[in-house]
Amino acid sequence: PLINQGAAHEDLAASIFNAVATQTIAGLACGRPIRGTVMFLGGPLHFLPALREAYKALLPKADAFVTPDDAQLYVAIGAALLAQKEAAKKQRQAEEAGATSVDTRGEKLTTLMECLAAAPVQVESPRMDPLFATPEDREEFMARHSLDVIPKASLDEAEGRCWLGIDAGSTTIKAVVIDSQDRIVFTHYASNEGDPVAAAVDIVRAVRGALPEGCEIGRSCATGYGEGLVKSALTMDEGEIETMAHYRAAEFICPGVTSVIDIGGQDMKYLRIRDHAVDSISVNEACSSGCGSFLQTFAQTMGTDVRSFARMAMESESPVDLGTRCTVFMNSSVKQAQKEGADVRDISAGLSYSVVRNALYKVIKLKEPSDLGERVVVQGGTFLNDSVLRAFELLTGREVVRPDIAGLMGAYGAALTARMHDTGEGTSSLATIEALEGFGVDTTRKTCRLCQNHCQMTISTFSNGERHVSGNRCERGASLERVPKKSDLPNLYDWKYKRIFGYRRLTEKKAFRGDIGIPRVLGMYENYPFWFTMLTALGFRVMISGRSNHDLFETGMESIPSENVCYPAKLVHGHIESLLDKGITTIFYPCVDFEQKLTESENSFNCPIVATYPEVIRNNMERLLEPGTQFISPFVNFGNREYLPAHLSKTFKEYGYDIPVEEMKAALDKAWEEDAAVKAEIRAKGVETIEWMREHGVRGIVLAGRPYHLDPEINHGIPEVIVGLGMAVLTEDSIVDARLERPLRVLDQWSYHSRLYEAAARVGDEPDLEMVQLNSFGCGVDAITADQVQEILEGRGDVHTVLKIDEVSNLGAAKI
Repeated sequence: PLINQGAAHEDLAASIFNAVATQTIAGLACGRPIRGTVMFLGGPLHFLPALREAYKALLPKADAFVTPDDAQLYVAIGAALLAQKEAAKKQRQAEEAGATSVDTRGEKLTTLMECLAAAPVQVESPRMDPLFATPEDREEFMARHSLDVIPKASLDEAEGRCWLGIDAGSTTIKAVVIDSQDRIVFTHYASNEGDPVAAAVDIVRAVRGALPEGCEIGRSCATGYGEGLVKSALTMDEGEIETMAHYRAAEFICPGVTSVIDIGGQDMKYLRIRDHAVDSISVNEACSSGCGSFLQTFAQTMGTDVRSFARMAMESESPVDLGTRCTVFMNSSVKQAQKEGADVRDISAGLSYSVVRNALYKVIKLKEPSDLGERVVVQGGTFLNDSVLRAFELLTGREVVRPDIAGLMGAYGAALTARMHDTGEGTSSLATIEALEGFGVDTTRKTCRLCQNHCQMTISTFSNGERHVSGNRCERGASLERVPKKSDLPNLYDWKYKRIFGYRRLTEKKAFRGDIGIPRVLGMYENYPFWFTMLTALGFRVMISGRSNHDLFETGMESIPSENVCYPAKLVHGHIESLLDKGITTIFYPCVDFEQKLTESENSFNCPIVATYPEVIRNNMERLLEPGTQFISPFVNFGNREYLPAHLSKTFKEYGYDIPVEEMKAALDKAWEEDAAVKAEIRAKGVETIEWMREHGVRGIVLAGRPYHLDPEINHGIPEVIVGLGMAVLTEDSIVDARLERPLRVLDQWSYHSRLYEAAARVGDEPDLEMVQLNSFGCGVDAITADQVQEILEGRGDVHTVLKIDEVSNLGAAKI
């Protein structure tokens, strides 16, 4: 996707090196500081100096770095040294026994080979039914799918107006030209070789050059990850979201289609169709396990190409059950199957089953085959593999439609879109052959400073004068104006962020109890007004940490004890480091295990991460142990106000602050008052926004998640993307009004999630509102809450959309 958006190859390479180093430090060191002399070993670190530099940049506290000349061979050298040591030991034993020498050369290897050859094959991996029980089954299958053929003709037979569709996918580029008789007269399917623009230029040259006299391109349309880049480069008439392009193609081929399943090179998509409209969309999450590249990789590992690999699967009599795990773990399963004597045919068939099960149970989350409906279209290059297609039919009990252009459906849908929007007047704005002579692109990079996001933008300027901007999180960054105007559409994410943190601290002179730091993290996005008011009333000058960014994350990376924790939690380490770097020696970060209880909810827990992460910080950050540094993190129950004055007075006394209970109670009274005022203000802003929407005929998106999803570093500018699409953005707490009927199917015990349920009920009843739920990758609690929110919305006839977000800031999938 980044290549298709115009990202520079050198930037991608640097990003990959940085990701490898980050993964090692955060994922393997698990919070253990890396100090002293660091030795770089192994092939990648030996052959790639840029990778070594990435590690050095992330390990500023290491004393020195060493790279031996034979770093790529050190494991083998170690094995040889061990063998030498063992041989010397045997020599000594032989001499002690009276022998002059011992010759073990070849002895061990010969014995080992004989044992392996004689060892019986034990089949332990479970096996599955073959793809075809009889040769007749296979013949019927092949005959049935040979009928799903689109009419075709050669380009020199085309007459009159034609329409071009280009699908710039993740790893491939596809093109289709259709004529006025609904025939496909040109197709192209090939790897984009990492340069989608050059590949698209070649396609247009080929089409323009082969058009017969009297034939013209009436209109053109781009789709896929590279839609914007290719559209600008070739001055195409329009772009279409790829999900709509795929649906349009499926509906044209199979009228009344109920489900569309697309498995491509790097992604999977599932479209559920209801009443001739896309009702819901599911895509694969963080990894591309089970996609086309997955099978291609295994085929290469087995020493064959993917087509031969697929043919072998069709002949398997006992497919190995390899499960649905990711590629890394699947390698282990395949190796185990090979040890047990499984041949390539059984492994190939097993992988075909795995691809389909991954799609059905992890992406589609299929409960019953009937959920797919009666008219199912499968597409994407992976379904050109007959073994994958057969596995899909067996596992779903459905006979499905696989067009003979399964790998071209995005481009076909784009061509149909171009035809649908063609007025019949004039010709396409698509670049001519003359315009493509001397075609070139100039790529520059700059930091946008029009807002606090400071997006790193890539600007591609083409020789035709068109410009494409990627990396921007809002439309202002892509604007051609020198100082683009900020949208007038309401954005409550932006408003609430400023309201929560827009307090003015005491002057140094008035702060008689000194400075106290608060990290801008997790629960502080809910409770900062409360804590700021309390601490200010007690005479502290409250020093909040700065805005989050990726550099801040990297500064705290070495103390993160688990790679699996959500990104908002990982950011806490950087915020604490930034406070310490500013010389703030007293930090207040309480463990709030209970929030204020909603009237009808069963409890008001914070999630374990929000409630107890201060304890993780205390036990993993060495700098908090430095003399003179104090980390105040009492456990707090907001559901029990009476005990707080004495509890907090005692806590502060332990750190040298003598605050009487009466003074603490007075400060807390002010804090409760401010907390209530802020929450009332947020609700009033929600009412105001909905009234504005109705007056101006604008729809709104309730971007629902946790309070800390307000952080632009965490939400990656999704609110600005929504505003750029012409819709207002509201927060879940700005619209809750206690209309939800309880009890729910799930135990309603999580404070933030109770608001999600309330907001879902309100959205389902409001025709002008839709909900998009933000879910931080790795959040265990949301595995439950997302399903409950979906039930509430769908029970009211509304659509549930979930966006999973983590450290990665590419918004390609979110925009789709």
